Amino acid sequence: MPPPEPARRDSAEDAQWSRPECQAWTATLLLGTCLLYCTRVSMPVCAVSMSQDFGWNKKEAGIALSSFFWGYCLTQVAGGHLGDRVGGEKIILLSATAWGFITAATPLLTHLGGAHLVFMTFSRILTGLLQGLYFPALTSLLSQKVRESERAFTYSAVGCGSQFGTLMTGAVGSLLLDWYGWQSVFYVSGGLTLLWVCYVYRYLLSEQDLILAVGVLVQGLPVARDTRVPWRQLFRKPSVWAGCSTWCPGWWPSRPVCSVGFSLTISSARVMGLGLSSVFALCLGHTSSFCKSVFFASASIGLQTFNHSGVSVNIQDLAPSCAGVLFGVANTAGALAGVVGVGLSGYLIESTGSWTSMFNLVAAISSLGLCTFLLFGKAQRVDLSPSREDL
Repeated sequence: MPPPEPARRDSAEDAQWSRPECQAWTATLLLGTCLLYCTRVSMPVCAVSMSQDFGWNKKEAGIALSSFFWGYCLTQVAGGHLGDRVGGEKIILLSATAWGFITAATPLLTHLGGAHLVFMTFSRILTGLLQGLYFPALTSLLSQKVRESERAFTYSAVGCGSQFGTLMTGAVGSLLLDWYGWQSVFYVSGGLTLLWVCYVYRYLLSEQDLILAVGVLVQGLPVARDTRVPWRQLFRKPSVWAGCSTWCPGWWPSRPVCSVGFSLTISSARVMGLGLSSVFALCLGHTSSFCKSVFFASASIGLQTFNHSGVSVNIQDLAPSCAGVLFGVANTAGALAGVVGVGLSGYLIESTGSWTSMFNLVAAISSLGLCTFLLFGKAQRVDLSPSREDL
């Protein structure tokens, strides 16, 4: 017989981080997200130099660059489920160990034979598979360990690492590329990730917890809490479909505290992150001025950061008991939409001979996503049994 709801709630509160623990984990996960993006964008930074060394044409270079997302799309749901089952911090640590090692070893793969493209493609697919576990596991971790009133700030702070990592690799990676060759970018980003793993293992996780997590993953040992996902119950709710479907245009912010706060927060954030952003995207497609193009592009992309801070927080409000796996479903939709969108954009540019059609498509999809969420999005918890939904 499952424990009564008040006892379950008290147990969840006891498992949450204290303020010092939350601060330590927030700083650590910020750095981890930064390193995740450092390793992710190493290949794009080095693509030109690698193409010259290996004699790749544009098509072959495109295969190597896109192969990351072939793996990334496949492990989102698995990452969320494993995070909900054994703890997101353990999944993050184990996956980071693997992708850090693979990144650091990537230049060595080129010495295994003449099939450089095959080895690099295989390496990037593996990296994508492993990094696909990260954000769903992170969402599961924060839903279990962070107080509800602090989740938005915590996730926003951790999410900043994606921008920092991209900027760091673009700046420092370019210098390493110029001074020491493209191999150094992979060595440094992978090596720093492994140092980060050592720090987390040494200071933030106990060896017993990690051994238990490996036992659960390898041998299927039982876990202390129920991790079943009420799929039928979840996907009968329009708010869940709205939350998942709006991943396709991009990241979505929300931090509802109550129904009124939710409406105000969603209205302003969605309008800023998608509505106003799409206006600048439309303007970008109808100007020939370089300065205006830079301004419109910067404004459109900058406003979309309003979406980043709360995308997973709304999932945690809807279904905190299975936030990781539900985030994985939604993020898979976003990743697949990104793959399809790239191909569709290329087709539009090729057939029309103009960038305007692509920016019109971006604005249309963003507007559709905004309307969908404003009509159907809610913050009411939906993973409880019907008899407890009003508690």
